[in-house]
Amino acid sequence: MYRREFLNRVMTGAATFGALAAINPKLARAAAVTSAHFAGSPQKLNIVKRTIEVNGKAASVLGLTRTDGSPGLILDADSPFNVELTSQIDAPTLIHWHGLTPPWEMDGVPENPAAPIKPGEARRYNFNLGMGGTHWMHAHTLQEQSLLAAPLIIHTAKDKKRDEQEVVVLLHDFSFKSPEELLSGLKTADGGGMAGHDMGGTMNMEMGADSMKMDMGSMSMGKMDINDIEYDAYLANDRTLYDPAVFQVGKGGRVRIRLINGATATAFTIDTGDLLARLIAVDGQDVETIVGRQFPVSMGQRLDLVVEVPREGGSFPILALREGAPQRTGIILATPGAAVSKIATTGKGDGPILGLKLEQRLRPLRSSANRRADKSYNVRLSGDMAKYAWAIEGDTLKVFQGERIEISISNMSMMSHPMHLHGHHFQVVAINGQKINGALRDTVLLPMMSQVTIAFDANNPGHWPFHCHHLYHMATGMMTYVGYEA
Repeated sequence: MYRREFLNRVMTGAATFGALAAINPKLARAAAVTSAHFAGSPQKLNIVKRTIEVNGKAASVLGLTRTDGSPGLILDADSPFNVELTSQIDAPTLIHWHGLTPPWEMDGVPENPAAPIKPGEARRYNFNLGMGGTHWMHAHTLQEQSLLAAPLIIHTAKDKKRDEQEVVVLLHDFSFKSPEELLSGLKTADGGGMAGHDMGGTMNMEMGADSMKMDMGSMSMGKMDINDIEYDAYLANDRTLYDPAVFQVGKGGRVRIRLINGATATAFTIDTGDLLARLIAVDGQDVETIVGRQFPVSMGQRLDLVVEVPREGGSFPILALREGAPQRTGIILATPGAAVSKIATTGKGDGPILGLKLEQRLRPLRSSANRRADKSYNVRLSGDMAKYAWAIEGDTLKVFQGERIEISISNMSMMSHPMHLHGHHFQVVAINGQKINGALRDTVLLPMMSQVTIAFDANNPGHWPFHCHHLYHMATGMMTYVGYEA
């Protein structure tokens, strides 16, 4: 029931497709036919079933692997995205190339406009890349919860010249329950989720010219307002801290950590511990360097961190702290011969609550369009926790090619929402009414009762999903579309 319900939601593009053909016949024709000519031999990528060990138990999961069994893809920015994707699982699926800007028909949302890949079917993809970055790929169905996700790393010529070791980390949340069971539990639990607990404090937020103050001291906020699913484990590269991935690094060497939050419903704070880190990119886009030891990363977002290994060597945990809870996961960087100590999967305190402090500091290295918006839209994020139903309300997002578009997003719900736009990169241009020259991104966090404005150039015709990257928020209604007109 819930799988069908979710597919109905993500396939609303199919119902819209007929109307879209009337609005923009050229777009409809382009989406109906994919390119028949592919230069060179494609990289092979397989959708597979895998078995991993979680907390000492075997777990059957899905995955995206190359022919040698290694996960994900590593590509060159100056070469095309030329991939043959083959399904070796027994259910239809489709893969979204998160962070890339492919032609609409190759984006990877079922029936928007491409049909799912059937068991045993192979499908070719070919489009230009042009830019590097830390990206990822995942199913745009509930199969994402079953670890149908993998890194998608694109190297530039500059990347290849850097004197640094590269470590790729994919975070995930894991349950022995099926995603359908998890969604059913959210819909049928008393109050829509987990039992509440009191969170005191005062939240002050500036919203444009008005100051909005919320006294949280008398408000009981349930745990579900931060995390609405208690998972069996939190993974980094398919492993918990009981048996973490250990990467051997050189003494005095430089390490670039490409970190991807592929979790479906869990935000983290990355804690580099004894190593001071330089944040140099978010969502695959370069930013002015920010130095620190803790960096927030919500679902769908990516961080590129550079750390310097001390000349004396040692063992250095890089931890992901679960938001508002004590659970954690992570990896270990260790020099040859260094002792690696056991790290508990639960810390002494709860992980930090994610906000917009870092977002306000981020500045892009790549210049963005310095022009006034041709159109400005307003949307609101809302939710009914008792029914566990989420929505995007407000303006219909219709654009013409070549326009500069601004969307002001107001989160009027009591949960945070990482909002992701397909097919484009946008710039964060205002936070709580204050204009900024913010980072270029594809996924931005909207904490509860906050407002963020994004701007992008309408340069990729299609009918593009715009949704919350919390899988179960999207599955229960928090998705709309940016539609191009003729």
